[in-house]
Amino acid sequence: MVNVNVYTLLFFLLISVSGQSQKIQTLTENGAWCWFSDPRAIYAGPEHEKIITGWVTAEGDIEVASIDLNSDQTDSKILYPELQVDDHDNPAFIELPDHRILTMYTWHGGNNGVIRNTTTKPLDINSFGNNIIFKPRTDELVKKYVRETYTYANPFRLSQENNTLYAFGRWIGYKPNMITSTDNGTTWSDPQVVITSKNLDTNNRPYVKYYSDGGSKIHLIFTDGHPAVEPLNSVYYCYYEKGAFWKANGDKICTVEELPFHPEDASMVYKATEKTGRAWIFDITVDDTGRPVIAYSRYPRVKQHDYHYAVYTGAEWEDHKIIYSGPWFPEDVHGERQRELNYSGGLTIDPSQPNIIYFSHVVDGIFEISRGETYNFGKNWSFTPVTRNSEFDNVRPFVPKYKDKNDPTILLWMQNKSYIHYTDYDSKILYTKFLKDQ
Repeated sequence: MVNVNVYTLLFFLLISVSGQSQKIQTLTENGAWCWFSDPRAIYAGPEHEKIITGWVTAEGDIEVASIDLNSDQTDSKILYPELQVDDHDNPAFIELPDHRILTMYTWHGGNNGVIRNTTTKPLDINSFGNNIIFKPRTDELVKKYVRETYTYANPFRLSQENNTLYAFGRWIGYKPNMITSTDNGTTWSDPQVVITSKNLDTNNRPYVKYYSDGGSKIHLIFTDGHPAVEPLNSVYYCYYEKGAFWKANGDKICTVEELPFHPEDASMVYKATEKTGRAWIFDITVDDTGRPVIAYSRYPRVKQHDYHYAVYTGAEWEDHKIIYSGPWFPEDVHGERQRELNYSGGLTIDPSQPNIIYFSHVVDGIFEISRGETYNFGKNWSFTPVTRNSEFDNVRPFVPKYKDKNDPTILLWMQNKSYIHYTDYDSKILYTKFLKDQ
């Protein structure tokens, strides 16, 4: 028994040392992002030789960047100078069949529309062309849903639908909308509202996280609305496939022609109560069997942010608390009301190894990044540090999407010299590269 404990201790010490030995590099000294305009970073190229990502500068510039995984060379380009000082505006990316890169992004609110841009050369961010602004709207839809506003863009490509592109955002009605393109994003269909409350409330806004492996499905987790507004903000799941939306157990919710549906029509992942707390969502992927894996946070009390991990087992959701992460990370300003009490440090799931997560939590008064690993659906975890003894908060980690198991793991995150609000920040984007066997 003693020998087993010694070897176990040595094993975890080795992991800990290995985790801390990763070289942390700065991708930009000036950049921030939110977590509802995704994928904010992707693996791209025939051999997944590049990471493509982007952010918003403190001056409101939209900037894109690439990391060459063979040479470690980085490159960046400003796409749209001084769009808006707001971290909600970060670009999201999709790789087209010919390996050109399409990006989409928006302003935060207002009726300016959605912006798209596509490279003229494969994987070459310096070949992004003109920004094209368009408004996914119809007079009929605006009349029915009243409110016209554009925030977030989430593009995906389904190879099993002849490479049809799908894009989602919070647009008409202040609700999740969907549009499609069959010509690599040159033209788009009219929008459809995907999720809405039974009685239309144009102040209600469901928050959605999306995931697709690029094949036939797009997975969605979503909430009733914003946790600062909804007294009981729950978490729901569904997926799109073959012209319809489906519950986790395969029951049909509705066809695309029958949209929208209501939150209670989907699969309930977590039903909020006053005791267990309202929720917000952070990430979703699927395991090797296609089961959805979800990371989200609960707020039993104002300053208590608890991370949770839920896996659909085929009959039910196995849901376990990961760790208490701390309170919010925006800085309190004396004499002013704290506006974002539900901004957790954030967590992300490795898309090719869903039993591995990376999360931001308070260690000695600073938000640090750690790695978590589980082998029993989140019931038990082993944790190892990625950052420690930092001067500034490390938040909103992200593993780029479309990662294969043979790809090295790239982890990106924000480090905040100052973060008062999503329009008042002094942040940088850091990253580290893990070895393939870690």
